[in-house]
Amino acid sequence: MTTTTAFGSSVDLGPGIDYFEEIERLKKETDTILLAHYYQEGDIQDVADFIGDSLDLARRAQAVTHKRILFAGVHFMAETAKILNPTKTVLIPDMAAGCSLAESCPPGPFAEFKAAHPDHVVVTYINCTAEIKALSDIICTSTNAVDIVNSIPADQPIIFAPDRYLGAWVSKRANRDMVLWDGSCIVHETFSHKRLVQLKVRHSEAKVVAHPECPPHILDEADFIGSTRKILNFVSDDPATTFIVVTEAGIIHQMKKNEPEKTFIPALNDDENCNCNNCPFMKLNTLEKVYQALLTGQPEIEMSEDLRQRAEKPLLEMLARS
Repeated sequence: MTTTTAFGSSVDLGPGIDYFEEIERLKKETDTILLAHYYQEGDIQDVADFIGDSLDLARRAQAVTHKRILFAGVHFMAETAKILNPTKTVLIPDMAAGCSLAESCPPGPFAEFKAAHPDHVVVTYINCTAEIKALSDIICTSTNAVDIVNSIPADQPIIFAPDRYLGAWVSKRANRDMVLWDGSCIVHETFSHKRLVQLKVRHSEAKVVAHPECPPHILDEADFIGSTRKILNFVSDDPATTFIVVTEAGIIHQMKKNEPEKTFIPALNDDENCNCNNCPFMKLNTLEKVYQALLTGQPEIEMSEDLRQRAEKPLLEMLARS
């Protein structure tokens, strides 16, 4: 198999390539920074220049000085980098790496939903498309969602989208009634309460850490609820040595690197044959695809300047309030 490089020449993608070595070489040659989310496979996390959760990555993307950004995550994350860097080339290893939560909030129906609540401020979770960001007033992440909501006057009605579970958790924490869009993440929604309770019985010394995108009956079993970054900090700071992890399993790679003496047990769903604690979209990205994107300069994220500017405004509002 051959491919065309960003420089117009053909290169044989035969066996025996040292992807780690070649990726490092190409990053330098093309002045590309590789950003990766914690849910990526371990090899991609290890070769990335910066790893983070959505807020970390948005902040880092805003400060990029490289000519190109290669975003190892899902499509909305790469879009966010492009929104914040209109003059830079933004690549993604696999254009099909979407997001079930983003897909649960299509622009047309959401515009109608917003129009039905004309006096509401729209607070939207960053896990959404550029079109949904453009319909929003303020973006948030799971890290800062409660603070963002608390920064809005108490008498101001709020629409929260697209994740109904994160919205319900934020509503409870902030003591605010909000109108919630009915969206969800396929990974966090399918964790089994029965199997989680069984794990807690089997590992009575373990603490349960969970992401707020999980349904309430799962969160009720948690000792700690927070964003991926906050979960990482908790398992490092807490004296417990065993943790049941109720979020996408890719985060366990960093947990083991940070705390090699501790034990991390992934929560599962009811289907023993399903690897459902792994996001199928995140895992579309591979080390080989990272290499090929660096080599060819494709796939590239593109959007109209009008859409970019409209989506940028609520993103910058979030970063200013964070």
